[in-house]
Amino acid sequence: MTSMTELLNYLAYLLPALIAGGIGYYFFKAFVDHQKEMQYLELRKENRSEVLPLRLQAFERLILLLERIAPGQLLARVKPVGEDKFDYQNLLIASIEQEFEHNLVQQVYVSQRCWDAVKASKNSTISLIRKTTMSDTITDAQMLREVILTDLIEKSTPSDTGIAFLKNEIKKLF
Repeated sequence: MTSMTELLNYLAYLLPALIAGGIGYYFFKAFVDHQKEMQYLELRKENRSEVLPLRLQAFERLILLLERIAPGQLLARVKPVGEDKFDYQNLLIASIEQEFEHNLVQQVYVSQRCWDAVKASKNSTISLIRKTTMSDTITDAQMLREVILTDLIEKSTPSDTGIAFLKNEIKKLF
């Protein structure tokens, strides 16, 4: 009987200590988790203030890319060197590809959807040039320029669509 009484006395002291220890552990763990979360939020805040200017610069460069490959701007900047329409087509496409390759790294700072919109604008512009070149009514490079420019009067360019998408994404940042 005395051993049973002693065991009950030990349990009477041990049980409150275990409960107090469990509560202490729970509060300590909650405190540490909260501190980790606060550090994470602070790090994100610091990173955001450093990354935001880089992201905005990437958007600026991509909009500049789309402006430079817009058919109206491209045709004004890249003059035909001969009369052959296919040579001029290749020169225009090479200029578009060069501009695009120069800005490849910008994809790191924008979403996949933004990058896909830029690529789609580029590919649509190339497709527009190729499709116009295939017309039998176009005989030389100068006529190719004129037809592309007159087509632009009637409809918006792929670059306009891409720029509108990028501007919409920029608005989401703020």
